[in-house]
Amino acid sequence: MALVVQKYGGTSVADVERIRSVARRVVARKEAGDQLVVVLSARAGDTDRLLALGREMSPNPDPRELDVLISTGEQITVALFSMAVKDLGAEAVSMTGTQAGILTDHHHGEARINSIATLPLKQKIDEGKIVVVAGFQGSDNEGNITTLGRGGSDTTAVGLAAALGAEVCEIYTDVEGVYTTDPNIYDKARKLDKISYEEMLEMASMGAKVLHLRSVEFGMKYNVPILVCSSFTDASGTLVLQEDEEMERVMVSGITYNRNEARITLTNVPDIPGMAAKLFHPISEAGINVDLIVQGSGSIPGRANLSFTVPKPHYEETMEIAKRVAGEIDAGVHSNPNIAKISVIGVGMRSHSGVASKMFDILASQNINLKMISTSEIKISCIIDEKFAELAVRLLHDAFELDKAPGERVVIAEES
Repeated sequence: MALVVQKYGGTSVADVERIRSVARRVVARKEAGDQLVVVLSARAGDTDRLLALGREMSPNPDPRELDVLISTGEQITVALFSMAVKDLGAEAVSMTGTQAGILTDHHHGEARINSIATLPLKQKIDEGKIVVVAGFQGSDNEGNITTLGRGGSDTTAVGLAAALGAEVCEIYTDVEGVYTTDPNIYDKARKLDKISYEEMLEMASMGAKVLHLRSVEFGMKYNVPILVCSSFTDASGTLVLQEDEEMERVMVSGITYNRNEARITLTNVPDIPGMAAKLFHPISEAGINVDLIVQGSGSIPGRANLSFTVPKPHYEETMEIAKRVAGEIDAGVHSNPNIAKISVIGVGMRSHSGVASKMFDILASQNINLKMISTSEIKISCIIDEKFAELAVRLLHDAFELDKAPGERVVIAEES
């Protein structure tokens, strides 16, 4: 008998018939002998409708009240699902995030899980019930309902799996696993059988939308195997787990792209200590995350150019801050909101050379200019014009032969 945590996304429980279909799947798994905790998202579209309703009521909704409102989407789903399970003759109990013991910090809309009190869950599991938990939510130490951000049900599921010591956390969605790139833009994308936590973290942070970033962080920290698979087929899915020797032999595992960033450049910034802090401190105070940062020499001696990227929804706000700071330090400002970030990812980069030069050669061959470059041990990212994003993905996918199984690819360089 294994303890398994399963999570079903919004498209998997979009309507009554799909909820019943998932209920049949879960009950069959229970009858096969497993103990189950099931985490559910709101039905597809419900969270957006609730957000729109809140903004219809108030142009700037109070964050606490907005969390109270949008958390009801998941509560509807778990109640309906538990009814469906009981109609199939099995025992189930629905629980809100608070009832499931999920304690978070105070940041409404983007809360982080601090701890999970597992006793209420374990009691229900020991009673032989299927425990159905509302994803995406918890409560702070004052009892206020909090939400974990879009995609947060993944984090709920992996967090519960870690706290309960589950054998695996299964994430059911509308795709059959993790692909070498987005199959919606390239039909040669190939489903991966397995991928390391580090690679999945990079993919999630670079734009892949299969898993919530913090869910992968939880999995990596507590060594929870995460199986990503479809609720609509019986395909085997992709297992996210600790890196092994086989993974290290693969130089590149995937190509990601992200169109949701904007680039801002301050020109002729005084090249003296404290200038970067003068810019990035107010940006941080505004709660805006900065991604890539590149500094280079300016056109005037003693001056530098400073470029950085931010999420596109924060572009206007960041530009206001940048213009204010530029005025204070006698610098110029220009920007480009029409950029994309293309990333090549693979743990094999640690032991193989040639990936960066091949990436740059391929993009140059199509006159795709690189505006910024960032690297880590297992990732190379380039900022390019947004109009070239899909072309760049297809070119790089072909160049690294990601449509082929690892053993069928041509090695571009020996181990260094």
